Amino acid sequence: MSTIYSMTGYATAAREFAYGALSVELRSVNHRYLDIQFRLPDDLRGIESALREMLAAKLNRGKVECRVSFAAAPAALKAPEINKELLLQLTALNARVKSALPEAASLSAADLLRWPGMLGGETLPIEELKNACQEQLGAVLEDFAAARAREGEKLKALLLERATGVEKLVAEVAPRMPQVIASFRDKLQQRLKEAMANGDDERIRQEIVLFANKIDVDEELTRLTAHISELRRILAKGGAVGKRLDFLMQELNREANTLGSKAVDVAVTQVAMDLKLLIEQMREQIQNIE
Repeated sequence: MSTIYSMTGYATAAREFAYGALSVELRSVNHRYLDIQFRLPDDLRGIESALREMLAAKLNRGKVECRVSFAAAPAALKAPEINKELLLQLTALNARVKSALPEAASLSAADLLRWPGMLGGETLPIEELKNACQEQLGAVLEDFAAARAREGEKLKALLLERATGVEKLVAEVAPRMPQVIASFRDKLQQRLKEAMANGDDERIRQEIVLFANKIDVDEELTRLTAHISELRRILAKGGAVGKRLDFLMQELNREANTLGSKAVDVAVTQVAMDLKLLIEQMREQIQNIE
């Protein structure tokens, strides 16, 4: 899998029936984990778990909102009729209960109307509607994944562009370092000799070598190059790579900070600052990658 997915996406689709119109909408933004929220009509609450499973099977991260709406056709909005047979049965049962337990409360009109099946002749084919909703979500998920993939490709291109910028900066500063260290060594040696009346040449030499080792940034430059190579490898592999890329940005930033702290040359200091800017730009983009 080489596709990079953004956590930001949107897709919607509607379907017409003789008894009404069903609409399914998905939208998402970035989030540390997968957080799915639903807005469903009461008649479709029973399939929320099934819809959640469908989404969880396709998505890894992001705050996702699934909104389902249904508008019944005017012809389907018929006035409900009371189930007379059921009403007679409940009335008879109520009388028997009252006869056995005179103190028991009688069923009220509201109780009777809320009784399952009392308002008979269900006008909407709920099971058919539930199946249609799941089918519709499957179709919307395809468009949703495609939208997130398109956005992911844009993010990938931006990251690769900035990765190239990091490589150019490293390539710019690496050849300068031997000259920078040699120049700083000469200046330091002169200052030390001036500061020490009875100059101990061997002691001065040791101090200069020790300090030169401390300001050598060859390891940092090597690790920066290795981290950028890893970034390219992860992007080429694709999939749910956001967390790995975020960790990689921490490593890149650590090396850039160390480079800046060791810098004894204005040009190297500027490169360290430019590196940090590029890394921060990448980090911001990575927050949107699944």
